[in-house]
Amino acid sequence: MAEDAELDVFRQAVNCAAVLERMVGGWKLDARESTRSALKYRRGAGEIIIVNHDGRGWWDATGSAKGDVFNLVQHLDPSLNFGQVRRLLRGFVGIAPIYAEAIREHKPVRADRTPALRWTERKRLTTGDPAWSYLATCRGLPASILTQASRQDAVRVGAYGSAWFAHRWQGSVTQVEIRSPNFKGSLRGGRKTLFQFGEAADGFARLVVSEGSIDALSVAAIERVRGDTIYVATGGGMGPGTLAALRETLALLHTANGVLVSAADANAAGDRYAMRHAGLAGAAGVAFERLRPPEGSDWNDVLVNGRGA
Repeated sequence: MAEDAELDVFRQAVNCAAVLERMVGGWKLDARESTRSALKYRRGAGEIIIVNHDGRGWWDATGSAKGDVFNLVQHLDPSLNFGQVRRLLRGFVGIAPIYAEAIREHKPVRADRTPALRWTERKRLTTGDPAWSYLATCRGLPASILTQASRQDAVRVGAYGSAWFAHRWQGSVTQVEIRSPNFKGSLRGGRKTLFQFGEAADGFARLVVSEGSIDALSVAAIERVRGDTIYVATGGGMGPGTLAALRETLALLHTANGVLVSAADANAAGDRYAMRHAGLAGAAGVAFERLRPPEGSDWNDVLVNGRGA
């Protein structure tokens, strides 16, 4: 078989999901957040790869890497040369991934049960309620921050003692993240944009970008809520809605000669996010800074451990 013909066979007959599942350990299908056209695989904290195009394509949700199955193998093991990748792929021809039974059909969200409507049905955050107690006790957030978050309607009380965090854009709730001592997720049917905290108004000159909403509040607490700063969180990977919201915000920041500060976690995934933040800042003509917590931690760890006092 000619080399070019063999490469075409690999691209058509080798499923990226099968390679991801078997080539290296730890990658698991997130069935709840997958669709038939986009399978979401996770490994560890913050590593996400989406398999699309019926298994013939993929992209890294935490970076810029993407491509076909050949690119995937080199992404998973950069030490492999062209010939080594080809020999490895020969063993994957015709191998099916094992995701089939893991995929669950998602029932369409009723139009009258959108995250925005469900948000209005929840109580505002109040001293002593279960969400307040969780955020104050387990997450170390001071009462002053929680009071401001309640006043800005950034956090509400969810079911089973959870805290709900609103992603808002142009005044509307677009998505709701959920956190509790034993649950991490989000409401179905929404569109991630940005969790936002702070009221810089006319003094806006600094945008601090964190991965999680609790981290955004933690940085705000550590900095005692700087008056020139808006603290935002992307909720992890940055999809189209998040990128659009960031770009619009950066346009305002450019006008103010401001700075984007990446407060992503201190790990490999966080550093990749920071690189993407730097790229967005550069494209918008905005200055960039990296606010990195101690190795292997996030800003809530810093707050809880008292290192940011």
